Amino acid sequence: MISYDQDLYAWTFENTQLLREGQFAKIDVPNIIEELESMARKDKRQLISRLAVLLMHLLKWQFQPQRRSASWEITLKIQRLKVRELLEESPSLKYEVESKLREAYQRAVLEAAQETKLPLKTFPATCPYTLAQALDDNFYPYAEV
Repeated sequence: MISYDQDLYAWTFENTQLLREGQFAKIDVPNIIEELESMARKDKRQLISRLAVLLMHLLKWQFQPQRRSASWEITLKIQRLKVRELLEESPSLKYEVESKLREAYQRAVLEAAQETKLPLKTFPATCPYTLAQALDDNFYPYAEV
């Protein structure tokens, strides 16, 4: 039997084969549980990360209108698509997406301030965009700065 710590790739295939063959007594249950939990945490981290990039670019779009570019627009489209795909692949994340939006916004503000060189106080303390707006391909925030 291949050890989980020795070769994750081979361990995965070996345990998959054991499951397919119905050899449940031989599978590495504790490490399978750990891997499944890790996968769930990874999806949450990916959701927060993608939302943060999306929100950062919305902030940059809104607060640096003179620097808007096709690159920013493409990033917005790609991140919106990736967030929607992630929510489709893991529908239960939809129940947590509002709280993750708030968490991602805090990161987005820090990154936007760093990239734009604008003071942190330039950006709203709470996310000025709804989830629906953030994911809407036709939404681009326009506000006077």
